[in-house]
Amino acid sequence: MAISFDSAGDGPDSLDSDVEMLSEINTTPLVDVMLVLLIIFLITIPVVNAAVAVKLPREINQLRQIFPETVIVSVDAIGAAYWFDVKLAGPELLQQRLLKIAAQTPQPEVHIRADAGSDFAAVARVVLACQTAGIARIGFLTEPPASH
Repeated sequence: MAISFDSAGDGPDSLDSDVEMLSEINTTPLVDVMLVLLIIFLITIPVVNAAVAVKLPREINQLRQIFPETVIVSVDAIGAAYWFDVKLAGPELLQQRLLKIAAQTPQPEVHIRADAGSDFAAVARVVLACQTAGIARIGFLTEPPASH
């Protein structure tokens, strides 16, 4: 669809008349779309950041730098183990994955995120699997205690 202009100049809408053309762009729809996208991103970002839902124990800790090769093993309240965010089918799969990373040079650290209400036996099984695989450095992730 195109707009055609009469170049004869004898019509009421000729270019020589006192009628000016509107040459501004209406940005209101663009601003509306951008605001809607901003609201959508603000709502979805906390959902994306949520991983395995565990309530970490509160403990005073020393800040350490986390490297990208650090492996995070989570233990939830019922004792299930997770490799990053993926639930492991059994302890054999955890042992196999730990043996693979134990053979890497330099060897990555294993950080254990255990729910404060989880059974200690489940956490001990993860620590034992790390020890059996030959992992040299194991850390526990905690939350700082609430300040009074």
